[in-house]
Amino acid sequence: MMVTQDIDAAPYRIAFMLIPRFNMMALAATLEPMRVANYITGRKLYDWQFLSDDGANTIASNGMPLATSDYKNADEKLRAIFVCGSWGSEHYDDPELFAWLRRMDRFGIHLGAMDIGTYILARARLLSGYRAAILWYCIQAFQEAYPRTLAEEKLFVVDRNRTTIAGGAAGLDMMLDDINHRFGPQLAQEVAEHILHFPSRGSETPQRIAPAGTPMASYPLVRKAVSIMESQIEDPLSIPQIAAKLGVSQRKLERAFKRDMDCSVVRFYRVLRLQFARVLLTNTDLAIREISIACGYSSLSHFAKSFSQQFGKRPRDHREAWPHSEAMPVWPGMTASLTRFANEAQELKRRKM
Repeated sequence: MMVTQDIDAAPYRIAFMLIPRFNMMALAATLEPMRVANYITGRKLYDWQFLSDDGANTIASNGMPLATSDYKNADEKLRAIFVCGSWGSEHYDDPELFAWLRRMDRFGIHLGAMDIGTYILARARLLSGYRAAILWYCIQAFQEAYPRTLAEEKLFVVDRNRTTIAGGAAGLDMMLDDINHRFGPQLAQEVAEHILHFPSRGSETPQRIAPAGTPMASYPLVRKAVSIMESQIEDPLSIPQIAAKLGVSQRKLERAFKRDMDCSVVRFYRVLRLQFARVLLTNTDLAIREISIACGYSSLSHFAKSFSQQFGKRPRDHREAWPHSEAMPVWPGMTASLTRFANEAQELKRRKM
C-alpha cells in the first residue's frame, strides 16, 4: 500500500462543525484514533478544532457542553471539515452555514459528516451525485428526501472529496482506515490495538446484526421474512405471499413469529410500517398523506387511527413535537419492543371488557 503522507509533514487539520444535540459518541470515536496516532508517534500527525455557529459552548445530545470557535473564524489551513449532528439535524436550516460549506468546497477542502449531520451536507446541496453512509433507520427517509444522493447502509463511505460516517462507533473504523492510507498499516494496527478495537471493520461491514430489531437468536426464517417486509413497505404483501416467497407454509411462519417476536406476522408487519411512518414524519417534509401512501395505507384516516393507537399521538402531533418536547421517543428500530407493548395493551383492554 502506498503511504500518502510523510510522518514529518505538517499536521492534517480537521474542523468539527458541531450542531446542537450532536452525537458525542460519534465525535469521540472519530477523535480518539487521531489522538492516539499523535501519542504513539510523538508527532502531531492530526490537529483539530471545534466550530459552531456562535462560538459558544455547544451541548451534545447527552447534555455535555463543548467549547467551540465561531466557524467564520476557522483555521485557514484546514484540510477537512466534518459536520457533527444527531436527532434534530434533519431539519437544521442555516443558509449562512450552507453557503460557508459550499465556499469551503470550492477552496478544495474535504467535506464530511457523521450521524444525522449528513442531512446538513445534503440540504446544503453538497452530496448530489455522491454516495453517502446513512444510519440504517434513516436510510429510506433520507433517500426519499434526497434522491440525487445514493444512500448506503455502510459504516462509512469515502467518495472522492466526501466522507460520511453512519455514526456511533463507526468513526473508529473510518479513522483507522484513514491512518492506514495516510501513514501505513503498521501505525493503523498499533492505534487499533491501543484502543482495543482490533481488527477494525471495513466500510462494507453491515450496520446491524439483524433486521428491524429482531433478536440475534431468532430463526433465520424470521429474519428473512422481516427483510422481505422491509423491502415491501409501500406495497405490502399478504402473509401467504411472504410465506410463498420463503417456501414455507403460513402456519410455520406464524409459529416462528410467535416464538421469536411474541406476536403474529400481521401485527409485526403493521408495526414495522408504522415505524417507517414515524421516521418519515421526523426526517422528511413529506405531507402526511404522502407518508401514509409510502407506508402502504390507501386511507389517510386508517393510517392516522393506526398510528395513534400504536404511539399515543396523531401523526401531526408527533411531527410537531419532534425534537423539542419529544426529544427521545422510543427509537425507530425497536419494533420487537413495540409489538410487545401492543400485545400488553390489547391484553389490558381485553381484561377490562
